[in-house]
Amino acid sequence: MASPLATKPRTILLILAFAAVYLLWGSTYLAIKYAIVTMPPFLLAGSRFVLAGSILALAGRASADYEKPTLAQWKTSFVVGGLLLLGGNGMVVLAERALPSSLAALLIASEPFWIVILGWLWLRGERPGGKVVLGLLLGFVGVYLLVGEQLTMGASHAQLTGVALVLLAAFSWAAGSIYGLRSPVPRSAVLASGMQMLAGGALLLLLGTATGEWQGLHPGRFGLAAWLGWGYLVVFGSLVAFTAYSWLLKHAPPARVATYAYVNPVVAVLLGWAMRGEKLTGQMLVGAAVIVGSVVLITTQQKKG
Repeated sequence: MASPLATKPRTILLILAFAAVYLLWGSTYLAIKYAIVTMPPFLLAGSRFVLAGSILALAGRASADYEKPTLAQWKTSFVVGGLLLLGGNGMVVLAERALPSSLAALLIASEPFWIVILGWLWLRGERPGGKVVLGLLLGFVGVYLLVGEQLTMGASHAQLTGVALVLLAAFSWAAGSIYGLRSPVPRSAVLASGMQMLAGGALLLLLGTATGEWQGLHPGRFGLAAWLGWGYLVVFGSLVAFTAYSWLLKHAPPARVATYAYVNPVVAVLLGWAMRGEKLTGQMLVGAAVIVGSVVLITTQQKKG
């Protein structure tokens, strides 16, 4: 049995890692919104991850537990990077051209459902308990309360397409998270994150090239707000939060890790309201409270499991 002194550092790391994915990732939706105004979506996302991935890969190479990546580990990086960053983040960035940052974050809250279901069916894990199921259902109710008013007021074709893209992104992110759990990766979490970002970033840049985003590109016209948003995404969204997420997937139950997708919308809604004047109603506040309650149910059940 581990001593209290031995478990304390791990507990602190868990708290810090969850804080990063809860709060920092919740704020990245607003940063994307500022950057996407003038930056092309796939080049924006691809350049962000290639830069952050290069930094992490160099840091991982310098670490004491460095090992030369194998072909199998690079395969994992491209599959996980493709699902998380190309399929997940790339579609969210594209969708935010038509959707408010808060709405995009709210729709991502469907991801824990897929995390739990895929973890059960794909990994042959434990059947979700009653509290987990109740927490997931409450999470969906909270999302409906948050997003229902905006969708029922009449949405354009671009907005409906954006909604579909974000929902597909949630499934893609869940699939990438589950795939990476039992696939070969380097011992260093920093190196593993760097490789996944390099792979996913490269795929995003290729997609940006294929869709003609380089044509007529003028970085000098992006503006200060876009560059600040891009820089925030590199440092806090990628270097800090993504690394924390990768570490959590190896040290915490998948259902508990997935609860970040319920907290991110609350953070995104509050920031969107405060920074960009995005709509915040009483019904949305109730929805946010319901979402927090669902997180409590899921995490309490997982601690007992």
